[in-house]
Amino acid sequence: MFNQTILRRGVRLLGSLVVAAALLPAGQYSITASTYRDTVHYLAKPEMKGRMTGSPELEKAAKWLAHEYKKAHVPPVAGKDYIQRYEVTVNASLGPKNHLAWTRGGQTHALESGKSFQPFNFSATGDFSGQLVFAGYGISAPEYNYDDYAGLDVKDKIVVVLRHEPQEFDEKSVFAGKVMTRHSQLDNKAVNAKFHGAKAVLFVNDLPNHTDPDDVDKFSSLVGPGYREIAFVQVKAEVANEWFQAAGKDIKTWIAAVDKDLKPASFAFPADLSVDAGIDVRRESKEVPNIVAYLPGESAEYVIVGGHFDHLGMGEFSSMAPSLAGKQIHPGADDNASGASAVLELARYFGSRPKQKRGILFLNFSGEEMGLLGSAAYVNHPLLPLEQAVAMINMDMIGRIREGKVFVGGTATGTTLKALMDEVAPHYPALKLDLTEQGGYGSSDHQSFTVAKVPVLFFFSGLHADYHKPSDTWDKIDAKSAAGLLQLVVDTTQRLADASARPQYVRVSAPPQVATASASNSGYGPYFGSVPDMSEVAGGFRISDVRDGGPASKAGLKAGDIIFEFAGTPIKNLYDFSQALRMHKPGDEILVKWRRDGKEMEGRTTLTTRR
Repeated sequence: MFNQTILRRGVRLLGSLVVAAALLPAGQYSITASTYRDTVHYLAKPEMKGRMTGSPELEKAAKWLAHEYKKAHVPPVAGKDYIQRYEVTVNASLGPKNHLAWTRGGQTHALESGKSFQPFNFSATGDFSGQLVFAGYGISAPEYNYDDYAGLDVKDKIVVVLRHEPQEFDEKSVFAGKVMTRHSQLDNKAVNAKFHGAKAVLFVNDLPNHTDPDDVDKFSSLVGPGYREIAFVQVKAEVANEWFQAAGKDIKTWIAAVDKDLKPASFAFPADLSVDAGIDVRRESKEVPNIVAYLPGESAEYVIVGGHFDHLGMGEFSSMAPSLAGKQIHPGADDNASGASAVLELARYFGSRPKQKRGILFLNFSGEEMGLLGSAAYVNHPLLPLEQAVAMINMDMIGRIREGKVFVGGTATGTTLKALMDEVAPHYPALKLDLTEQGGYGSSDHQSFTVAKVPVLFFFSGLHADYHKPSDTWDKIDAKSAAGLLQLVVDTTQRLADASARPQYVRVSAPPQVATASASNSGYGPYFGSVPDMSEVAGGFRISDVRDGGPASKAGLKAGDIIFEFAGTPIKNLYDFSQALRMHKPGDEILVKWRRDGKEMEGRTTLTTRR
């Protein structure tokens, strides 16, 4: 019989996939660049349409993954189905009562729904009417000393805002030029308008800067957690041009002036110009899939290997190419077909080998792009006891390794993890591991397990220009480098599965933050130190954890608290909280109010600088 221990040690020392594959006995799976590339290609091909959570294509991907786990001889947990479902809000549709008309001088102009105007799927439902005010790009960005609402009274009025942001094609702009900042995103424009007292937002294409047709965006049926606090409707630019003419203004001239000096020039339209509208958006809930496969070990303890398999669909939300959002498939090859494929490759590898000391749980999450929904759902309803999980390995965007550099987060969350990575790394000289980020928090699924007190390791090859764009395609994946990284992850997983002692969870304090009286132009902005719980709750924003030593911790907040007021601003959800935080600068002292077990509490704290 072939000695498995000698094989594993030989593979680690050689650090070569080619040599390792040559040594493998017949019937044992080896990870190669070609097998990895084929898996990424399947998940990111055009027919999968970006695998948006709630879409038929995500269901197709889930069934395919489940079938592949079965082929790899990795069973579901305790003989159950591979698919674990949880509920999200999906399937938005337009009701029959959508209408919008504008009036000036006693003459009314009715617009046609779907042609001259279109509600967005995250819009509030209901009637609104009133005077119009032009609020530029609808942006308040204190870190850039720019505010379209400065000196503008929009309370109980309807604001008209432009798509994108100022100085869009100036690479030297504080707004980062072609890259776009978070201020260009529609949900930010909606929340900002609500915070300034507006009752509705009419959204207009900034045509002078673009050659795209003046068409209203196609209504998307896919929603997930939506804002829904203010009516948000797109109106064709040709309609808005008539309003500008009534005010003696010109959109092209306005944009050019703001681009020149970055000085907002918002204004009110004539008092006899008004809008009367009704918005009818209807939503349904749907159960969506996580994929769960498990190789039992000799003990009840186990290692988790995970990565999300959803992406943005057509880019209706979170697209970094706003002009293409809703129009082109966002295939999500690196984000995160690369990580989902890695989880499956490890399952194929370990599924062809003898039983480990500890089991290995393979998880593919959906809902990550909507806010870690799938991993949070699993942690809240685990199929295996979380106290038996010795560590969670998360892979998100590992397909574009440059010059061998790989970021590894979470090494301080377990007592043995840093030593483990220091021991493993020298066997893979082609890879340069960056262990700087030692905490287990961040915008990927390992955070859900950190909050649940499971030690984590997070593998990530870095952001790039194709992030959240239609250009994140499978042919740009560096499969050879990714397969090399997977051999390191195999080694890491094997050692965690075989080690005599398991890592003990360590709660990592927040890195030192600086309180300063001036906002940074870097765009990092103020730091509060709360970890969001992305599930929807009534009447506030629930936090899943707080960073030790951060402003939230010093205010007295704890995991599970529901913030309902921040610095005098009512908070109903994460969107409200994010905007309220951005309206302040490091060094500001604020009063925060929250509910804990039904009891209202409050505390003061000082915001610091995000690092």
